[in-house]
Amino acid sequence: MSLPGPGNPATHAAASAGRRGRRGGATASRDHILNAARKLFAEHGFDGTSLRQVARAAGVDPAMIHHFFNGKDELFALSVELPADPEEVLAGMAETSPDQRAELMVRTVLRLWESPAQAGLLAFLRGTIGSTAKTALLREAVARRVITRITASVPGPPQEVALRGTLVATQIVGLMMVRYVVRLEPLASAPAEDVVRLVAPAVQRYLTGPI
Repeated sequence: MSLPGPGNPATHAAASAGRRGRRGGATASRDHILNAARKLFAEHGFDGTSLRQVARAAGVDPAMIHHFFNGKDELFALSVELPADPEEVLAGMAETSPDQRAELMVRTVLRLWESPAQAGLLAFLRGTIGSTAKTALLREAVARRVITRITASVPGPPQEVALRGTLVATQIVGLMMVRYVVRLEPLASAPAEDVVRLVAPAVQRYLTGPI
């Protein structure tokens, strides 16, 4: 009978099994942290949730969160699992003059939804509607990562600017639902340029017009 040694296949198998076990444990810990974070963000929002609370709920040391994630912003972004990154989709939006932002906004929405990402967007929306926790996460993500970019440098008191952002959201979300989810005609098959021409003025009024 041979003993396990450096050149013995049994030794390699045991080492591989050990490495696999460690990777599986790391993945389990990361997923456990994400699950705890999703629950806390849904219940308390971004500002009401701390990394220490997440660590406590996940039963891990706070240092482990920093091992897997680059701070609370990344943890929140991964918790929501948006099908598209708002920073990429809305790149340049905040640098555009508020008086000319609506047309860019509508074109951006149409370009995103008429790209290969449409299937993932539809699945995300359908999976979110009806789930209280997922809706809460989406609300927090839209407020932090989308509306803040849409309303950047819009003049007015903070409360009024926040109202403008939510009014713009009614138009954009309504457009997405009617054109791509419900597919209500004739909007569903209208040319993109016609949609921009018809919808952008309403968005612009909410963004910078009298309310």
